[in-house]
Parts: sequence; structure tokens; C-alpha cells
Amino acid sequence: MSQKPRRNPQQDTEKPHRPSQGTEKSRRGARSHQITFESRTRAWRRHHGQMAVDSLYRLRRRPLSTLMTMLAIAIAMVLPASLWLALGSAQLLDSNLDDTARMTLYLDPALSESQAMDITDQVRGESDIASTELITAAAGLESFQQRLGMSDALAMMEDNPLPATILVQPRSRDPDAAQALAERLGQIEGVTDARLDMAWLERLRQLSELGRRVVLAFGVLFALGVLLVVGNTIRLAVESRRQEIEVVTLIGATHAFVRRPFLYVGVWYGLGGGILALLLLTLGRRWLSAPIDMLASGFGSHFSLPGIGLGGSALLLICSTMLGLVGAWLAVSRHLAEISPR
Repeated sequence: MSQKPRRNPQQDTEKPHRPSQGTEKSRRGARSHQITFESRTRAWRRHHGQMAVDSLYRLRRRPLSTLMTMLAIAIAMVLPASLWLALGSAQLLDSNLDDTARMTLYLDPALSESQAMDITDQVRGESDIASTELITAAAGLESFQQRLGMSDALAMMEDNPLPATILVQPRSRDPDAAQALAERLGQIEGVTDARLDMAWLERLRQLSELGRRVVLAFGVLFALGVLLVVGNTIRLAVESRRQEIEVVTLIGATHAFVRRPFLYVGVWYGLGGGILALLLLTLGRRWLSAPIDMLASGFGSHFSLPGIGLGGSALLLICSTMLGLVGAWLAVSRHLAEISPR
């Protein structure tokens, strides 16, 4: 009869201890790492900075084509900006002419000087009047003699043919309101006629309104031109990096990640075009200022071309940069779907 082998107690004590199954799985399992919002923001900012520098470096490697694109954008921005400055000059001239748009009240020649002063006080009491000036018959005749140089001929006249007049400056610059005021003042006793010559001023305002619409139309057309220039340039850049885009898309890059460097290219194009446009405007103003000053001095006046100023420069740079950004975004969004791998 066989006997069972006896167990050695020493072997039981030397037997290695095996960890439990749950502990072994916890040691060999993958570790989970939670991405915080701060780390995402830091990575987003870092990628934006890298793409801005990289896109500028790529433009510097093609200086001639970059300069031509920026110059095309600058030319497209110069014309509407020049028309805008010219319109500002016309509006400044319009405001100066408004100050000289006065109403003339002709008084009855039979009135005495004291009666003319009483009528002037009555007119001055109107709420729609900014200022009044009485010109007596004697003062009017003296001014007429000095302007025409006919003092000897007028001195031979027995009676003064000129009536006393009141120059009235209305508060409102609206032609309809000024016309209503003239009709009301013309009904005052002692006033024979009230004349308001604002038809030419209304025509000037109509021309100014036409100029604003022309500037707006040219601005829209040339803005579309900038979008086409930037879009065509970005389209060529996207096609040249087609394989690179396909590879990064295969490994999980989003459209926003792929689009970002091209958007910075559009921003640099727009900003460079705006700076060149400011340079062209400054040079053009200096070139035209001398003949305009000579022409104004020939008419006995002083007029100078207005500058674009700090606010206008900032607006021009913002508009050109935004047009470059929008043009790049439209071009990339259109072609990104076409070259994305399926």
C-alpha cells in the first residue's frame, strides 16, 4: 500500500506570496489623466503664437509675391479712403457756408432809424434766431460806395435809395425751417421783403449726400476686391500644403487647427496692405498740398487738405486687417472640405 508523501513545513514557509488578482490589475492598468481648462488655454495660446510667427516667416521667404499682394490691397484701400477725405473737406466747407447763410429783411424806406431799431428788437425776440444785425440806410450807402468806388456819382443823388436792412442768422440749418421763419418775419409791420437764398446751399447738401453714397459704393466694391485678392492668394497657399493638411487631418487635427495658420497669413496681408495704404495717402497729401495752397491763395482764401488723423489711421488698419482675415477664412473654409481625406 502506497503512502502519501509527507509535506515539508519549510516548503510552505518558503513558497512566494502571490498578490491578489485585483491588485495586479490595478498596477498593470492605464492611468487616467484629466486635462484641465487652464492647460487647454495655455496650449491654445501657445499654438496661436507659433502660428503667427510661422506664418510671418513663410511670408518673408517670398518677399516679392508678398509685397505685390499687400500693394494690391493698399491700392484697393486708398481710393475709398481718399474719397472719404475729400467728402470730409466738402462737409467742412458746408459747415462754413452754413455760418454765412443769412436771411435779409428789407424795411420800409419811410421808417426812421428809431423805428428800424424797434423792429430789430422785435425780430431779436424770436426764439429761432441766433443773431441779428441792423444796417441803416446811411451805413448801407457808405458800404456800397466803398465796394463799387462810385462815391462821386452817389454823392450827387439827393435821396438815399437804399432801405435799412436787418441781417438775421437762423438757429436751424434746415431749409424748410428757415423758409418758414422767413415767411413769419416777412409779416411783421414795417418789413417789406424777407429773402432767404438757400437754394444753392440745398444743392450743395444734395451733392454731399451723393458723395457719401459714391464713397459707400466704392468702399463696398473695393472691399470685395480685397476679399478676392486675399482669397485667391490663400487658395494657392492651401493647395501648396495639401499633403500636409491631409496628414494632420488623418491623425485627428480639427478644421480649426488646420485653418489657423492660413488665417494669420490673411491677417498679415491685411495689416501690411493697410500700412502701405497709409503711406500712399501721406505721400499723396504732401504731393497735392502745394498746388492746392497756391490755388486757394489765388482766390484770397486758405484751404489745406485734411489728414487722415489717428482715428482714421486706426480705422483703416482695422478694416484692412479684418478684410484679410475674412478673405482667408472664406478661402480656407471652402477648400478645406474639398481636400480633407475621406
